[in-house]
Amino acid sequence: MTAFTLESPAFRANEEIPARYTCEGNNYSPPLHWKGIPEGTKSFAIIVDDPDAPDPQAPKQTWVHWVMANIPANVHTLPENIHALPTGAVFGMNDWKAEGYGGPCPPIGRHHYHHKIYALDAVLPNINSKTTKDALVKAMEGHIIAQADLVGTYKKRH
Repeated sequence: MTAFTLESPAFRANEEIPARYTCEGNNYSPPLHWKGIPEGTKSFAIIVDDPDAPDPQAPKQTWVHWVMANIPANVHTLPENIHALPTGAVFGMNDWKAEGYGGPCPPIGRHHYHHKIYALDAVLPNINSKTTKDALVKAMEGHIIAQADLVGTYKKRH
């Protein structure tokens, strides 16, 4: 069986995320696609976060950029700048206290952005636009079949 992997046509693993997906560009969510879907998958969840905040030389917290859950099992791609969600999918709350995607905007240094996808054996109940990363992680306990991580980096130019 093929390994469960997450990729983006916008950037490769461990390479720089293009500015259009950051606060210095259009702040678009990047296009993503995944393959090697495990048997028994009922839904997917995505978390994008930055463990280097605020300074990679002295990280103090993990900043959450995107929370998305209950992506149907038959969906294997998200387009750039997604607004129309697949039926049943929901955006959760990022650390800007906003629903949806917030792009990289590091105050200092080059940060690492983890785009994590989880294949789940259930559609999660009680998930909505106020769901935080912590609440989603708790809801996923015991339901994760597989996960994949695509890391991109970014350092502000201005």
